[in-house]
Amino acid sequence: MALANKETLVVAGQLVMKLAAEHEAQLLPVDSEHSAVFQALQGSCVEEVERLVLTGSGGPFRGKHRRELTDVTVEQALNHPTWKMGPKITVDSATLMNKALEVIEARWLFICHPKSSTSSSTRNRWFTHSSSFAMVRCWRSCRRRI
Repeated sequence: MALANKETLVVAGQLVMKLAAEHEAQLLPVDSEHSAVFQALQGSCVEEVERLVLTGSGGPFRGKHRRELTDVTVEQALNHPTWKMGPKITVDSATLMNKALEVIEARWLFICHPKSSTSSSTRNRWFTHSSSFAMVRCWRSCRRRI
């Protein structure tokens, strides 16, 4: 089953994963970061993964000190320097709320249910000595067809 949003697992991850297991269905993430992680994991055993990294561009407030963020506006939050997205996801990205939701989604996709610029990377145990990472790059637009 192709999964194109994080909200499904954020809200009902336990139920979705239970139903997938009962029906022997594999969830295939097609939403940016998690699709990239899924692709980077191909050919690897989940047990070999030492670290899973979800990257973030930093958005319009990257490098700002906390005191500089007290009077930010919605217009500033909507001015993402890298990605072209809708307003909700752009504000979620600027406030890092999107990363919090992605961590919850990753918990269901890659930790509890192992069958299933850079958007993600994985570092496997067998990469440890070379400090290498498997990485997947994605388009800078979230408006592509799945």
